[in-house]
Amino acid sequence: MKNINKYCLLLLLFSALLAACEGKKNSFKTICNPVNLSYRFSLNSPSWREAADPSMIKFQNEYYLFLSKSGGYFHSSDLIHWNLITTDDLPIEKYAPTVMEMNGEIYFTASIATNKIYKSHDPKSGKWELVTDQFPYILADPMLFYDSDNDKIYLYYGSGAATPMMGVELNKNTFMPKGEATPLFYSNAEKYGWEVAGDYNTNYKHTGWLEGAWMNQYKGKYYLQYAVPGTEFKSYNNGVYVSENPLGPFTLLKHNPFSYKPEGFVNGIGHGSTFQDLYGNYWNIGTSTISQRHMFERRISLYPTFFDEDGDAYAYTAWGDYPMIVPDKKITSPQDLFPGWMLLSYKKEVEASSTLEGYPTKNAVNEDIRTWWSAETANKGEFLTVDLGQNSKVYAIQINFADQDANISGKTDSTYYQYRIEDSQDGIIWNMTVDKSKNKVEAPNDYIQLDKPVNTRYIRVTNIYFPSGKFSISGLRVFGKADKPVPATAQFTKLTRNSNNRRTVNLNWNKVEDAIGYNIRFGTQKDKLYHNYLVYEDNKVSINILNADQTYYFAIDSFNEAGITVGKEVKIIQ
Repeated sequence: MKNINKYCLLLLLFSALLAACEGKKNSFKTICNPVNLSYRFSLNSPSWREAADPSMIKFQNEYYLFLSKSGGYFHSSDLIHWNLITTDDLPIEKYAPTVMEMNGEIYFTASIATNKIYKSHDPKSGKWELVTDQFPYILADPMLFYDSDNDKIYLYYGSGAATPMMGVELNKNTFMPKGEATPLFYSNAEKYGWEVAGDYNTNYKHTGWLEGAWMNQYKGKYYLQYAVPGTEFKSYNNGVYVSENPLGPFTLLKHNPFSYKPEGFVNGIGHGSTFQDLYGNYWNIGTSTISQRHMFERRISLYPTFFDEDGDAYAYTAWGDYPMIVPDKKITSPQDLFPGWMLLSYKKEVEASSTLEGYPTKNAVNEDIRTWWSAETANKGEFLTVDLGQNSKVYAIQINFADQDANISGKTDSTYYQYRIEDSQDGIIWNMTVDKSKNKVEAPNDYIQLDKPVNTRYIRVTNIYFPSGKFSISGLRVFGKADKPVPATAQFTKLTRNSNNRRTVNLNWNKVEDAIGYNIRFGTQKDKLYHNYLVYEDNKVSINILNADQTYYFAIDSFNEAGITVGKEVKIIQ
């Protein structure tokens, strides 16, 4: 009896300790794609926000992010909080800026930048000086690369449907080319499925677009990144070639595309850059599509990146638009960054104060950034409520505003959102969760990690102030843990490769009860399933990005609001 009482006492103490720990503040910070920036409205009509073609650089232990058409460039000390730096010294309204560091200074140019290169030793001040206005190239998508090992500068460029990626060495003092530029490689969509145009790489009649060079050196090899098939497509991705020399010859890396994310809330990761953080971890930052009001309606997303022991490089995009931990040390695997918070709001019941015809409430929880719910007005008090279906532990919330009928050009002092988030266990008694009723920070894709998790069933967002148009949301995304079993294991039932088009594989699997979706992992080696493809609800998919000459391996995971069930079986398809 004493032993039983002792066991019960220990069990009660453990339960109390666990409950206390769950109520404490998290010891880590998280972010969630798209990156939480003050995306600027275009200077043209109609009103749409855009940012694209990111060049990220770590300089003096801080981060500087240069984007197309953003009215300046961004600065951060932690990859979480970003502030915009404006300047009159740079052609900041040009597309596709590129930056490099050399000898304690940052050098800048951009697409069609009127033959000019600039530099700054203090980019935080916004002060830049002209290096040359005699640069002989007027380029689309240039990339400047300083090879510190050899103390040399190289220029890479290319943007077109049938044009190659080009490269040339530059004089380190004058920035004039040393010889003629050399073609390095061409697109080959006949063989490489990821280069075929279209949201799902099936527009075979439309020639894809090769662009967006970025070079990294890693352990004596040169990795030249390129973007295909076009910025407006969900399939926008980066391939990579590798060489032992900065100007080649280049060979296609076995694992390609290097970064790829066609599904989920955030789609596309093309035309970007790969950089190291303060702890030596690599990241790939790229361009994500919305492309509804205009082809160039876009956002920015960020993914952890790895080089394996064989030198294969890959950006890890699984759960890539769920919260991820910002590391404060060197990490060894993608799992180090996943807090385990699942999406609780997918296709749950939604109630609104009003609904504009054609923009139903379901669009706020369907995990599609290209659709949205809109209220009939932007009046104070318009609200949207999601019923999570059961009491769940909520750790974070992301609100993606849709700017329905907005009429704004550029940046203004009044372009911000004010709102309140409340939680309730019964839909009657409400508690304040987040109060942004006095917010003055422009955050159209606002992500809030709660100080402490809340146990709740209902989440309500109420408008206080909306800058223009109508109160509208493309994604009310609630993250946490539901108290329920994880789903059973999913298993493939059929895998077929198109004999007439080996770039395509068709996959079928059993539909798992209580799973809201599946993540397909695949790659060219059984132990290197670096690609990820997210599927909500359905139990079949066609993946069209294969290299026609390669063998592939596939595994499948199931998931729901409680967690992930990792599939162990790996299938091969020749």
